[in-house]
Amino acid sequence: MPELPVEIPIPTPHQAVFIMVAVATGVASLLVVTNRNLFYSALCLVGALFGVAGVYVLLEAEFLAITQVLVYVGAIATLITFAIMLTRGIMFGVTSPNNRYMFAVMSMALLVFLLVAGVVDRVPWAVAEDLTLSGDGKSMIVDLGWEFVTTYALPLELIGLLLLIALVGAVMLARDDE
Repeated sequence: MPELPVEIPIPTPHQAVFIMVAVATGVASLLVVTNRNLFYSALCLVGALFGVAGVYVLLEAEFLAITQVLVYVGAIATLITFAIMLTRGIMFGVTSPNNRYMFAVMSMALLVFLLVAGVVDRVPWAVAEDLTLSGDGKSMIVDLGWEFVTTYALPLELIGLLLLIALVGAVMLARDDE
């Protein structure tokens, strides 16, 4: 059997999952800026933010992933979606037509991408060792979780109640009175 001139590397399962998450995040991000319907753009933004959280999970930064989902997906994206739904005129219409700055912005984005890619390629990145803060081996996430359920339990519950009241109020404003 003749040998192939170029050996094609097979990605590990971790790399394959990363590639799938990265492609899904990239596609969702492109749909955010290219979609002509503002509501669909907001839904694609939710997908892109979930993809970023998936990348954080793959990087073993669970706290950042949970924060990403709670803050950006749970609060910011929900706020944007309700704002769009409350302004009925733009929810169903086409709101982002092409304009004369499209090619200038695309060329600037390409230049910024090339600059960032050049910096990332040339910088010798350090590898993190151990990120535990406590002497007994507990991670900082465990310490933070413990603080949330003991010291800061009441403020955390009050914030949850406030967000629930805001959500119910937004639904009441958005519903039809017919």
